[in-house]
Amino acid sequence: MLPAIRLFVMARARQLAGRDTPPWIDLVLLLVRRTRRLFLIVVALYAAERFLSLSPRIESVSTALIVLTFWIQAALWGVAAAEFALKQRQEQMIAAGETSQSGSMSVLLFVARVAIFALAVLLALDNRGVNITALVAGLGIGGIAIALAVQTVLGDLLASLSITLDKPFRVGDLLRVDDIEGSVEFIGVRSTRLRSVTGEQVIIANADFLKSRVRNLGRMPERRMLFQLGVAYETTPEKLASVSSVVRRAIESVEGTRFEYCALHTFGEYALNFEVVYFVPGWNAVPGHFVTVNDAVSRAIHAAFAAAGIPFAYPTRNVNVIQ
Repeated sequence: MLPAIRLFVMARARQLAGRDTPPWIDLVLLLVRRTRRLFLIVVALYAAERFLSLSPRIESVSTALIVLTFWIQAALWGVAAAEFALKQRQEQMIAAGETSQSGSMSVLLFVARVAIFALAVLLALDNRGVNITALVAGLGIGGIAIALAVQTVLGDLLASLSITLDKPFRVGDLLRVDDIEGSVEFIGVRSTRLRSVTGEQVIIANADFLKSRVRNLGRMPERRMLFQLGVAYETTPEKLASVSSVVRRAIESVEGTRFEYCALHTFGEYALNFEVVYFVPGWNAVPGHFVTVNDAVSRAIHAAFAAAGIPFAYPTRNVNVIQ
């Protein structure tokens, strides 16, 4: 009867394929598909054995077989549940517009498989009356020794898992790490690859990423531009008072900018220095958009100064000749 029930459930699962079903139903159907025929046979033998009087040796062998089969099947169910959870996580990341990092997900699945099967073996031995305390202690010591031997690799691996789960950046983001600036090309198990703005590929270990101060420029909704304009000291007070309004009109004439301020900042050696700040919303929507906007703003300011008769300052030197 059990194989028949399993076939019936699998037939119903094929009918539900492609429909919008709750996740728990998909999980139950997956667990049913992962149920082995051997497990069903052992369950049937276990039920029939309750009505029989067997010799101690046969009963011991059958009990050992039942316990081993049960825990193997439990491990297979656990692995299936882990795969289902990771698959749901990947689908959520893709739906949110994030790139799924399959390498780190594969590592998570491998670690989950090892942990689940190791736990199933220990529980099976414990059910058979084996003292697993010494075995667990030995596994712990062996694990510490292996961890010390490959601590660098494990550090990068754990850092990769941290990047996958925490998502401080994703493929395509523009990052600035110390003096390196580039876009993320690939997030691997051991390292992350950046394509520098100068063209070369930079490979950084994942553990080094977590130790560094990473500036994610790709998640800036708008980029701030700050620069200074030098106006000649010979400029009349009337024209000097109009510099802020002239600069503002020039910046606002360029589409895709948001003016912040323009104010007299310092008295320089040969110029009156104005500090100018404006923002470019959606600066990384199109490659090169920020550079294009900055070029247009510079040209507009130059043309506006020429029309208003405001002279730019440049380094000068006065030489007095005494005869």
